[in-house]
Amino acid sequence: MKKQKRELKKVTPSQRPFSKINFWMMGGCVCLIILGFVLMSGGGSDDASFNPEIFSTRRIIVGPLLSFLGFVFMAFAIMWKPGSHKHNS
Repeated sequence: MKKQKRELKKVTPSQRPFSKINFWMMGGCVCLIILGFVLMSGGGSDDASFNPEIFSTRRIIVGPLLSFLGFVFMAFAIMWKPGSHKHNS
């Protein structure tokens, strides 16, 4: 029996599911999500004292908003195809 030689076919950039710009956009979204979680973090209240900082605007509005926008933009970054923004003129 003769062995069949398998050859790897080169994939052109137009055949790839993601381009370089998609990966850059996804990386930016991950950074935005992490920044949102960092802004939400911090110390809490304990039994001895109440810490009013747990209700700060940074923790209950800004942090969750940045994380949410990071997830929304991540969906956009995954679905965006390079070259799809060209106008017909």
